[in-house]
Parts: sequence; C-alpha cells; structure tokens
Amino acid sequence: MDPQLTPLTAAFLGLVQGLTEFLPVSSSGHLVLLQYAAGLREPELLFDLVLHLGTLAAVFVVLRHSVAEALRGGVLLLRSAFSGRAAFSALVRENPGARMAWLIILGSIPTGAIGLVFHKAADTLFASPLIAASMLLVTGALLMGSRYMPVKDSGILEMRVRDALVIGVVQGLAILPGLSRSGSTISAALFCGVGRDCAGRFSFLVSIPAILAAVCLEFVSGGDRGSASPSILLLGASVAAVTGYAALRVLLSVVRKGRLHFFAPYCWLVGLAALATTLM
Repeated sequence: MDPQLTPLTAAFLGLVQGLTEFLPVSSSGHLVLLQYAAGLREPELLFDLVLHLGTLAAVFVVLRHSVAEALRGGVLLLRSAFSGRAAFSALVRENPGARMAWLIILGSIPTGAIGLVFHKAADTLFASPLIAASMLLVTGALLMGSRYMPVKDSGILEMRVRDALVIGVVQGLAILPGLSRSGSTISAALFCGVGRDCAGRFSFLVSIPAILAAVCLEFVSGGDRGSASPSILLLGASVAAVTGYAALRVLLSVVRKGRLHFFAPYCWLVGLAALATTLM
C-alpha cells in the first residue's frame, strides 16, 4: 500500500511550498523530489494546486496595492473600450494601472496556451524526479545569467508588449517541475530590460490568473486528484500561505538589490544531488 499524506507531511510540504514558491528555487521541483523521497509515487496534483492557492493568498496580501491598482486599471480599460481605439491606446500608454492590467492579460495568453497543450502531460511531468532535477540546473543557469544584466529603473509604463509575451511564454514553460516560475520569469524580465522592482512585481501579478486557471482546470478535469482529505489540504495551504508571505517579502527585497543570482548555487547543488540519486 502506497504511503498517504499525513498531517506532518502535509505541513512540511506546505512549508517547502511557501518558501520555494517565491524564492527562485522551484516549488514544483522540490515537491516532486520530496514526495518521491516520502514514498508518494502517485502525483498528488490536487494537493500541489491547493498549496499554490495558499501562496496565492500571500501574493494578494503582500502586493495588495499593486493588485488593487491593476484591478482599477482593468475597469478603466473596459470603459475605454467603448470610447474608441484612440482612448484605449492613450489609457494604456499613460495610466500605470491600466498598462499593468493590459500587460497581464497579454502575458497570460501564451501561458494559458502552453498550459492547455501540456495539461494532459502534467501527471507524467510531476511524477518525474529526473525532469525536476534537470530543470533545477536550468533554473540555476537563468539566475546566474541575471547577474550580468545592466541595472535599469524602468517602470510599468516603459514595459513593452513584447516583454509581457516573453514572460508569459516562460511562465508557461515553468509547468516543468524544477523550472522555477518566479526565478525564470523575473530573469526573463531582466533580460528584456525591465527594471528590477517592476520585474519582481509583474512576475507575481501575472501568476495570479495562471494559478487560478490551473486550479479551475484541475477541478473540472475529473482526473485523479490524489487521496488527500479536506483537513490535510487546509493544513498544507495554511502553512504555505504563512511561510509564503515571509518568503515573498524577502524575494522582492533580493530582486531590488540585484542579488537573484545568490540562489543559483543552491539550485545546482540540489539538482546535481537529485540527479545522482535518481540515476543510481
């Protein structure tokens, strides 16, 4: 009989999710490797998604002002859509909240497309410690590459449509366990020339529709959702939310200081150790 999720295991995985979802070391990669080490050979996809909801709550709390600004901007976009193309274009160019909302919408398109294409392969991907280990090495390379990007102070009004689309593609590819969503999207933003503060905030704001869509898709898919009970799901999500709040505040500070690459050696170390273990 395969081991099941216990309260202690759920709390521990929630702690790992809360820390690694925001710190650029891949929450999905760590969850795959830890579930594998704990003997959970069947992917607990519903449990993973509920943990993501817990960390999503932390995003709403830490970035509440940016979320509110983007929501207000979205309302303005809807109103301006009935006023003609010129009014819409002017609003997107001049209003930070409206531009943020518009770029989030655009960035979510490639993310959603990639997610729909690879959704059926999620079970296989999340059950593979080899993929998780390999992608952790890739994450480390991206983080180290961000070290050499020039410092820019550009904000959301200077961010281009192309930048949002690139970030959206990278976020979609982060369905691969081990490829850190936060690390890869922030690095991609920096590679595109987006300012540090804007890169950090946009990375997590654009994750909101992606996470919500993934959870909804999982609930309506009717597939194998794992064996976790409601109390186990609530425990894991609560721990993930609390630890995620602290981790997100730390990461945003790290990004502003240009120290994202500090996490690269850790990703390489864990990736190499996991590769050695799985290939033995």
